[in-house]
Amino acid sequence: MRVTHHPEAGTELIEAARYYEQQVRTLGATFLDEVDRTVTDILSAPHRWPVVEADIRRCMIPRFPYAIYYRTLPDELRILPFKHHSRHPKYWRKRR
Repeated sequence: MRVTHHPEAGTELIEAARYYEQQVRTLGATFLDEVDRTVTDILSAPHRWPVVEADIRRCMIPRFPYAIYYRTLPDELRILPFKHHSRHPKYWRKRR
C-alpha cells in the first residue's frame, strides 16, 4: 500500500518539524521519526484506529501533541492532516 499526503498535510508536517527544530536542536528530526513510526504502525493495521467520521480514522503520534487523520483506499493510505491538538477540530474536514 502506498502512502500519499494531502498537499496541505505535507506543509503542516514540514512546519511542525521546523518549529520543533527551532525549539531544541534535533527535536524536529525526533518528531519526523515518530511520524514515520506512526505511519508504519498504521500501514501494518490500518483499521486498528478509531473512525472519527465516515471512513476517516485518527491515530495519535506518541510524545507529541499531534494526530494523523487518514483514510484507506484500495491501494493507498491517504493522510489528510497532521493535526496539532490545539487547532480547531474541523479546519481540515474538506480535505479528501
